[in-house]
Amino acid sequence: MAIPPVVFVAVAGLFYGGMYRENPSELPSTFVGREAPAVPAAALEGYPALTDADLRTGAVTVVNFWASWCPPCRAEHPVLKKMAADGVRVVGINMRDDAAKAAEYLAEEGNPFLGIGFDPKGTTVVDWGVTAPPETFIVKGDGTVAFRFIGPLVGTDYETRFVPALEAALAEGKAGG
Repeated sequence: MAIPPVVFVAVAGLFYGGMYRENPSELPSTFVGREAPAVPAAALEGYPALTDADLRTGAVTVVNFWASWCPPCRAEHPVLKKMAADGVRVVGINMRDDAAKAAEYLAEEGNPFLGIGFDPKGTTVVDWGVTAPPETFIVKGDGTVAFRFIGPLVGTDYETRFVPALEAALAEGKAGG
């Protein structure tokens, strides 16, 4: 008879503690502050390839994991295009997708990416710790991961967490170089 109340109190305590974490919706990333993992060797046919050297050019780079079948990826696509138009280096890694559908999507919606890695089996996403698309990383010019953002680059969470992190990385990049 005492077990159900004890279980309830334990679960309630976990939920209560979770509400007071610094950011309960943010998953920690083991890559922040460390060198970015390798990008896929394969490229999306007809588009510039993404290489590991592209993440170590001395300039901040936004790395976006996306798929043509992903509705939130479609929702954030205009934001990626605006970033690229504003001069931010944006690269993409197409994950668990069909190459023809991914290329068709970019042909229809526009290509914001300076380079695209193609990861049809999801091998690279494991190396990066990506859970599901879209996921976006800010990588410093030396190839160090500065920030990880889970979910689409839209809405309040994007504006209050991603934008300031990107602005800080860009400012640091200008000050350092």
